[in-house]
Amino acid sequence: MIKVGKPKGQQVMRTSAMSATFLVMYCVLLFDVVGVLGDVGTAASYDPPYLPTRCGGYSEDQFPPGELFAAVSDGLWDNGASCGRKYRVRCISGPKRPCKVRSIVVQVVDLCSHDPCPATLQLSNKAFTAISKIDAKVNVEYAQ
Repeated sequence: MIKVGKPKGQQVMRTSAMSATFLVMYCVLLFDVVGVLGDVGTAASYDPPYLPTRCGGYSEDQFPPGELFAAVSDGLWDNGASCGRKYRVRCISGPKRPCKVRSIVVQVVDLCSHDPCPATLQLSNKAFTAISKIDAKVNVEYAQ
């Protein structure tokens, strides 16, 4: 009896392609869940009113969909060049284990209004509750 089937070379190529696809998907998931691999700083929430801002004045169009935005400290402000920059942010520690296991992307819309700023990033309420279970300053990892 003669078996007719696919040559071994095609099977090896299909297995290799499936392995590569799985590896890429695993790395993307691991990066989003495990880490940002950036700078370390602090984050706190800040309350409305969010207008006016130093980036867009009174325009509501400056806020990204989902209301995930931030005001930054002098160290990140870069004389206003940070307006519109996006940072991936992940909570890494804080009081009473506040961190949620996820990272978010926030857009810079303002300079911190306090001098000195109480945190590296002041996140909108919606952004802050996306990464922390409590309303207290937390340590974060962030990358542009």
